[in-house]
Amino acid sequence: MTTAPAARTTTTVFGPLGPAPVRCLALCLVSTAATGAGLLLPAALGRALDLLLAGAPATRWVAYCAALVLLLALLDAAETVLGGTLDARTTSWLRRRLTGHVLAVGPRAAERFGPGDLVARLVGNAAQAGTAPTARAALLAALAGPVGGLVALALIDPWLAAVLLAGAPVLALLLRAFARDTRECVAHYQQEQGRIAAALSEAVGGHRTIQAAGTAQREAARVLRPLPELSRAGHRMWRVQGRAAGQSVALAPLLQLGVVAVAGLLLAHHRLTVGELLAASRYAVLAGGVGMLVGQLASLARARAATGRLTEVLAEPAQLYGDRRLPPGPGRLELRGVTARRGARMVLDGVDLVVPGGTTLAVVGRSGAGKSLLAALAGRLADPDAGEVLLDGVPLRELTHDELRGAIGHAFDRPALLGGTLEQEIGLGPTPLSPARVREAARTAHADDFVNRLPAGYATLCADAPRSGGEAQRLGLARAFAHGGRLLVLDDALSSLDTVTEAQITASLAGSGTHGTRLLVAHRAATAARADAVAWLDGGRVRAVGPHAELWQLPDYRAVFMDGEQP
Repeated sequence: MTTAPAARTTTTVFGPLGPAPVRCLALCLVSTAATGAGLLLPAALGRALDLLLAGAPATRWVAYCAALVLLLALLDAAETVLGGTLDARTTSWLRRRLTGHVLAVGPRAAERFGPGDLVARLVGNAAQAGTAPTARAALLAALAGPVGGLVALALIDPWLAAVLLAGAPVLALLLRAFARDTRECVAHYQQEQGRIAAALSEAVGGHRTIQAAGTAQREAARVLRPLPELSRAGHRMWRVQGRAAGQSVALAPLLQLGVVAVAGLLLAHHRLTVGELLAASRYAVLAGGVGMLVGQLASLARARAATGRLTEVLAEPAQLYGDRRLPPGPGRLELRGVTARRGARMVLDGVDLVVPGGTTLAVVGRSGAGKSLLAALAGRLADPDAGEVLLDGVPLRELTHDELRGAIGHAFDRPALLGGTLEQEIGLGPTPLSPARVREAARTAHADDFVNRLPAGYATLCADAPRSGGEAQRLGLARAFAHGGRLLVLDDALSSLDTVTEAQITASLAGSGTHGTRLLVAHRAATAARADAVAWLDGGRVRAVGPHAELWQLPDYRAVFMDGEQP
């Protein structure tokens, strides 16, 4: 990792000044003003000392010194407040941006990075990256101090600046090596943190399996397996910073002593006053302030490494939408030459499929045949690698976001209930729904009875509503029914229902009076039998399409339902 890409990464994520440009600019101005006041103070002190030693009136210069000290205190307080609020605002902005982008990208983000690593980036790395604007402003002020100190020494006497410049190449090499090594070890440290977070997320998701197998200790060891490498990266990070700080502590005082020694000789030859000697000693400290630069470079390196990890997520392309709307139509769904991969595996290979408007198509097949992916493509929860999906003759890619989501409803095997009341969760969608519409959809999904048995009914919070897997599925179905649309996609959304309830819901879906087109992933023969037609997926291709009764005559088709595998 080199300096230029890191700088470009930071600019790409934040822009020139970041998400709070006024506050960032104010912080830069305050930091610069504080540095300027700090540079004026030694000169004022030196002048006041010379006047006092000469017995001349020095009240005005003493007042100047007091004013500068007060100004420095005020600027320091303002810098602290601005820096803290800027860090908080930038972190909040990054988390909102990253969360929105991850949701816009969809499942690809979790597939590439893993849920645990995404959470680590969203929480820890966003907080570290949020300090980048403040770190840049602080680094600017830290650089201004040495440069200003060097200029001030040159104004007092060029020989003083020459002494300090003699050690400048060594200081520059030290800082360059420190910046390079710090970036590498910080990036390694953050990567190992992400690995632990990813493993922990997997363990939390599978806690019942771990508990049932009695392998909690073994799983804890697996989660913490990267810990030694994390420790090595952390120790290396501190060694790099400690070595740079030690070298600066050894070199900077030598340069400062050299400046003071030359200033003493100049004083002895009456080329400097006592006050100028005092000022020169203070400017030598400012000009040799490598220790402050080391700390600021370390902060900026951590922020840039975290920003790089956020940039990897933001570089994942989100779904783009068109500007077309759907013409009047019955909801005819068509897949033309659809090919889709997951990683290196071809899941769907050149699928051609037509679902006439107003009909119900059941999709069946063995495990891994591509049913869920086909359902996701039909509702544009994913895009194919080749081919296109059309609804009433319009490619889904060309529809606006609102038109697409208003036209297609979804229900899943494990519906997400996001924490509101049951009424809010059923009504979750692009447009608000009336309570009457919510209850009608719940009755269609056979969820109304168990919801009404709860103490607060539809006002019950999801977290306070005990429910089985089948009841959760009925709530997800109610949500899909409530919003309607031309196409309803049920991805294994009946799998946890008892056979009676599934038969009732399937019958209502397949009824002649039902509006819209239905695509449902089925794993029971009775469900497929109630559909108008069945698409049989086998090896990523559509092996046959037809009524269930006709396909049932084929031994391989019957085996899909009889071998115990869920398609």
